Amino acid sequence: MARTQPEFLPMTRREMERLGIDEVDVLLVTGDAYVDHPSFGAAVIGRVLWDAGYTVGVSAQPRPGTDDLLALGRPRLFVSVSSGAVDSMVNHYTPNLRRRSEDAYSPGGVPCRPDRAVLVYADRAHALFPGTPLILGGIEASLRRFAHYDYWSDTIRASILADAPADLVVYGPGERQVVAIADQLDAGEDVRGLRGIRGTMWRCPPKEWRGTEHEETVELPSFTEVRSDPARFAAAHAALAAEQDPCTGRPVAQAHPKTVVIQNPPPAPFAPAELDRVYDLPYARRQHPSYGAPVPALEPVRFSITSHRGCFGDCAFCALSCHQGRIVQSRTADSIVREAERMARMPGFRGVIQDVGGPSANMFGLSCPRWSTIGACPDRRCGPDCPSLEISHAPQLDLLRRLREIPGVKRVFIGSGIRHDLALAAEPAYLEEVCRHHVSGQLKVAPEHMVDAVTARMHKPPRAVFEAFRERFEAIQGGRERRQYLVPYLMSGHPGCTVEEMVTLAEYLRDHGLYTEQVQDFTPTPMTLSTAIYVSGSDPYTGEAVHVPRGREKQIQRALLHYRDERQRTLVEEGLRLAGRTDLIGSTWQCLIPGAATGPGTGVRASSGRPAREPRPRRRPPHP
Repeated sequence: MARTQPEFLPMTRREMERLGIDEVDVLLVTGDAYVDHPSFGAAVIGRVLWDAGYTVGVSAQPRPGTDDLLALGRPRLFVSVSSGAVDSMVNHYTPNLRRRSEDAYSPGGVPCRPDRAVLVYADRAHALFPGTPLILGGIEASLRRFAHYDYWSDTIRASILADAPADLVVYGPGERQVVAIADQLDAGEDVRGLRGIRGTMWRCPPKEWRGTEHEETVELPSFTEVRSDPARFAAAHAALAAEQDPCTGRPVAQAHPKTVVIQNPPPAPFAPAELDRVYDLPYARRQHPSYGAPVPALEPVRFSITSHRGCFGDCAFCALSCHQGRIVQSRTADSIVREAERMARMPGFRGVIQDVGGPSANMFGLSCPRWSTIGACPDRRCGPDCPSLEISHAPQLDLLRRLREIPGVKRVFIGSGIRHDLALAAEPAYLEEVCRHHVSGQLKVAPEHMVDAVTARMHKPPRAVFEAFRERFEAIQGGRERRQYLVPYLMSGHPGCTVEEMVTLAEYLRDHGLYTEQVQDFTPTPMTLSTAIYVSGSDPYTGEAVHVPRGREKQIQRALLHYRDERQRTLVEEGLRLAGRTDLIGSTWQCLIPGAATGPGTGVRASSGRPAREPRPRRRPPHP
């Protein structure tokens, strides 16, 4: 029977006493500050468990090596450990492996979680609560559930379930799994017997595994094999990726020296009513009042709404297909409207809904009849070219219109951006209405590159699609009082991309006035196709050799997209010379950087080092 939901889940003994709780059923340990908002995993899991009738305490960012975890006492059922909303290593280090100075998920932005937070927290919980079931979850555990490449140590690391003293790993969104675990433990079952819950992983000794029948289980190359042979690592990725569909996925096992880790198939997609129940819970949308400084990650999303989960884009560098899955799972419009109405009554709401979306905002409400029977097609990617995909943006537009009509709501923005190929395939009036009502000044899109060979490797639409979208967007700007701008997200250093192709991208940006600071340097994070290529140097599905930028070349590729930044000049010049494009060094309008500081034709006297005369300004093409 569900208990009345508190304003905040307890973090202290005093809060437990005020709620009349002697002991919590579940202790959630998280690397994030405790923020009661549906974008923060601890809040969602905690409220779902509370809704299911269990009491929940939160230990947020416990200090390593201390007894902070004892503050709420031993939980009755289990301890759940998560690094937070972001993998702790991604959170702590730039793609150049430099330590970040801020953590947006900590009060005041001050970093305080440890590296490899799941392992550190799990070891401490195991030491302080021996015999209490220990469950791992969240993005860090989910994407490290099998042997994986760790960019920060440049090694193949074992499954996190083989490294940590844990009983189970919950992968992907975990609302169903944690309630099932709590129900079975509450019924008196031993955690070692919880081997049938979809969306979880368990382990057993190698001798026990060999002594049983597992005919339907897919055996991946072992940890020892993938660690020593890049080709076996690539083969393991391809085999695992084929089993991530909830309709067709089979159990997957991987042997380690002292244990075997086994993944149960993914859970079925959430029905709209199930998602509605998760997001209808009474989130305070505030950080815990004990914090003396703001948590920076809250403000950009405080008054935002998640409309759906899952993404069929299947971008090669993104792990969403292995975490949330390729099947889009949308909430009902009524639930989203109820959430907006609650927000409109909250203190601090100023009439602006910051975002209504998901992995791609305009995937809301899209469906395919195959998803309910065979899942996402294993031999192709969903997209506008597939006749089975039912593309209509009418549900999204109807939803946005309803949100605009709520008393107290002045503006409704799509802050998470849209998928431009889907926008082109939608009704012609779609983009016009989005620009008229739901874009403040900038519309985010993610073409990632402008060379078709690279976008194909990324699983992104070709350049012609982006150009058609840009032309439609520019046509809409005619007659507007205030012009809007496209903000294209771009990526450097992706496997399959050469310096020559980055120069081509830089030229495209120059010619179309699209210079942007939104550049992501590819980071090989666990369980993505791009990471498998980075490690093996080949396509896991075809065996084709693929160029992989590393080290200095990665720095050059990123610098080429910041060619106007004088601090990047040395790297840009090096890249242009490597690509044989010294024609782009000089004083004509098409040059990316000026010529050398001395020598003939540079405007500088070699004898004195003083300018001979003021150079004429370079002519540029007109703005599109």
